[in-house]
Amino acid sequence: MPAVLVAAVSGLGGIGKTALAVETAYLACARGWFPGGVLFIDLHGYDQEPVTSDRALQALLRALGIPPEHIPATADERVALYRSALAGRARERGAVLVLADNASSPDQMRPLLPGDGRHRVLVTSRDRLAQLGVRLVPLDQLTAAEAYELLDRALRIADPDDTRVIDDPDGVEQLALLCGHLPLALQIAAALLAEDSGKPVTELVAELGESRDRLAHLDDGERSVRAAFELSYRRLPPEQARLLRLLALAPGPEVSDEVVAALVGAEMPPGRELRALARAHLVERGSGRGWWRVHDLVRAFGVRVVAGDAGLREEGDAARERVLAFYYRWADAADDRLRWLPGMVEPEQFADQAGALAWFDGERAGLVAAVQWARDEQLATRAVLLSWTLAIYLNWRRYFDDLIAVAKVARVAAHNAEDSLSEGTAWNSLGIALRQAGRAQEAIDAHTHARDLFQVLGNREDEASAWNNLGSALREAGRVEEAVDAHTHARDLFQVLGNRNDEAGAWNNLGNALLEAGRMEESIEAYDRASEIFREFEDWFSEGLSLYNLALVYEDAHHHAEARTAYLQSADAFTRANAPTEAAESRTLAAELEPDPPLTP
Repeated sequence: MPAVLVAAVSGLGGIGKTALAVETAYLACARGWFPGGVLFIDLHGYDQEPVTSDRALQALLRALGIPPEHIPATADERVALYRSALAGRARERGAVLVLADNASSPDQMRPLLPGDGRHRVLVTSRDRLAQLGVRLVPLDQLTAAEAYELLDRALRIADPDDTRVIDDPDGVEQLALLCGHLPLALQIAAALLAEDSGKPVTELVAELGESRDRLAHLDDGERSVRAAFELSYRRLPPEQARLLRLLALAPGPEVSDEVVAALVGAEMPPGRELRALARAHLVERGSGRGWWRVHDLVRAFGVRVVAGDAGLREEGDAARERVLAFYYRWADAADDRLRWLPGMVEPEQFADQAGALAWFDGERAGLVAAVQWARDEQLATRAVLLSWTLAIYLNWRRYFDDLIAVAKVARVAAHNAEDSLSEGTAWNSLGIALRQAGRAQEAIDAHTHARDLFQVLGNREDEASAWNNLGSALREAGRVEEAVDAHTHARDLFQVLGNRNDEAGAWNNLGNALLEAGRMEESIEAYDRASEIFREFEDWFSEGLSLYNLALVYEDAHHHAEARTAYLQSADAFTRANAPTEAAESRTLAAELEPDPPLTP
């Protein structure tokens, strides 16, 4: 394998590039790899006045023993002398390691490359210097175990008897998360703990977690995470700086190309700027192609940059409005596909439910985070609308914590806006999520709030839905007779309104409540009515569920022939609904039923 002449260690500011390079140089010298010595030069590539390659050459020539008066006047002559001096050093003493720290561009480094293949160059940079044809060594944030070890070692250097890290591993885990597993931030946190030996780890965690400006705390007087990021940000061209600021405002832990395009207000994502920020380690590639992620502390830096300037705040608000508009347009289309039944207008954006679910799955974290923008008054209306499009999806996928979070923020926003209709809808959605999460009493309270709001508004359609949902929550709480009454109210209202499909859902839920109340014959009638109406609307999956419930009732009553028939009918309905797992289960249960006992003469 050919020797690597140049290795470039790159990574985010504060990731530990210099420390790694210097330690590597010490180890290499200790092993005798560079008998000619090590030449170190700090290029200050991200300062306001970086060291030029010409000034760097002069410093290296002096380090090689060239008297100042013998250093040539022109750049080309200095390069020639530098390489000649290195060649002489190789003949006399052996290979040399050139360690160039904080390089910011290939042009800054090219004149410093030795012409002699016996020497090696190790360069650190916040940018990937692939143009130099180097071995790339990108550094990532520390693992949880590495962060733990760094904090423990730093505290024990200050005081060998300091056991705060060992004594509070959970607190240390939270501290590492708040520091983004960034070595510089962790070292600062360790210094803050070391200077106050009585300060518990949890106290520092609370300070960082509750602060509106986390980076203000990650400063020990000599080192500052904000200052490290400021050096990188200041060097960015205007379009890259704007993109970084907007990415810091993006919802969710990572964003897709489409969301990036919405942020910047373009038809296509700014690929060139994204790649440039990735080379600078200010943006990372996300979980898949076309996805991007910003380190937590870089995000915090960008948010504060925006917050500190009225013009940038206006720019950020406009970007968030564009993201909400993009999300609502696509989430509404995906929700339409999930709700679609034969006979309804065919949704255009998604060909099938699988495509709609896949889009929701990819964007879920961002969608849920964007709904939280409803706390901002100027974004509340569109964020609340977005929340309604997520309810069916989050319920289908059983993301109940997300559904609860979305419904709560929508409810508060609607209440603040004195929008009773939206508030009632939010209470209803919250109740569904709470019931699915096993919090039945809270669900009852939520649906009761929704029902009362809809009654005041005279909105009988939504009132019926609230009654239906209230019945399900009451049944979960074991209040089955009250559940029967609630579902009966819902059924009667849907009948009066002529809403046949929702009437079928109320019949099915009424069957569940009647069965738990021990009213078996009435429950059979309810399931029969539900399955008939679902069949009328070609809602095959719902029909399959009603028939499956009917089969269970017959089986409990030891009417095996009727149960077998209902199971097979449910299997046929599930097959039409393209639900093979449910269909197979129904057929299996039908096959397992024993024949009815013969009649006794």
